[in-house]
Amino acid sequence: MKMPLYFFGLKTKRCYRLLLVVLFMVSGYHPASAATLVDQDENQVAYSAPFKRIISLYPAHTENLLALGLDQELIGITTGDEAPAPRGRAQFSANDTPEKFIAAKPDLILIRPMISQAHPQLVSQLKEAGIVIVSLQPTTIEGMFSYWQALGELTGRASAAAAMIQKFKGELTAIQQARDTIPVDKRPRVYFESIHAKMKTFAPSSIAVFVLENGGGVNVAADATARNSTNIAAYGKERILSHAAGIDIYLAQQGQMNQVTREMIEGEPGFQAIKAVREGKIYLIDEELVARPTMRLLQGIRQVRTMLYPEN
Repeated sequence: MKMPLYFFGLKTKRCYRLLLVVLFMVSGYHPASAATLVDQDENQVAYSAPFKRIISLYPAHTENLLALGLDQELIGITTGDEAPAPRGRAQFSANDTPEKFIAAKPDLILIRPMISQAHPQLVSQLKEAGIVIVSLQPTTIEGMFSYWQALGELTGRASAAAAMIQKFKGELTAIQQARDTIPVDKRPRVYFESIHAKMKTFAPSSIAVFVLENGGGVNVAADATARNSTNIAAYGKERILSHAAGIDIYLAQQGQMNQVTREMIEGEPGFQAIKAVREGKIYLIDEELVARPTMRLLQGIRQVRTMLYPEN
């Protein structure tokens, strides 16, 4: 017995675009004779069975696949992947030759848009070799839920993906209930830095700002505009300093994208005008906890809450 077609995901360009059309079997919700996914690069991918030999070229893909119980199916990970990947997995890079990927005999390679944009020839050659390439990277929380469900459908783990979504939402509800005991006008005003060298913050609809606001902070840069439909938004020193007297906390992600230190922020010319900097209320948080679409965002929210309300 077959179930009707389902459509889920966000379709606007500003949000994460994901359209998944799946024909399910009642038992196990595994794809039956036809399933089609339109990925973030707007490529249509048709498949008739769950993928079993997967290479992940984005640490968030790796972490989420493992959370779905796909240890054996994950045959390769990206070079330098710091996600809790199993030891001994082959490592791949977008700078590798197509032959290296082909020799591993994957049936699916999961990438993200920045890879297809930077390495179009590699992607084209792998597709010509018959390997399915799917590009996914959500930029909003609702997009993240669609992304998790897409991973579940691609791998025959739809039920596990649905359970993951419900677990996240359940824990988030408890966090929000605690946050809501604090009136909005009593919450600290926070500037959240994404890239110090370029004076960039996060887009108001981004996953990182979602973490900040659920941790109990008020985003000072709510008027920032996303760059190229990403999580990142240009802000500039002049705009930051225009809020100087009202920034209670200066928060910055720290990691590969933003290799910043407290000393760099304190020593930035003009930043002594910022209330938070003068008072030493500068906090750094691992970018993996605020920018990657994984269950660890809950850990990031709790960590932000501790930074903003150390007395609680």
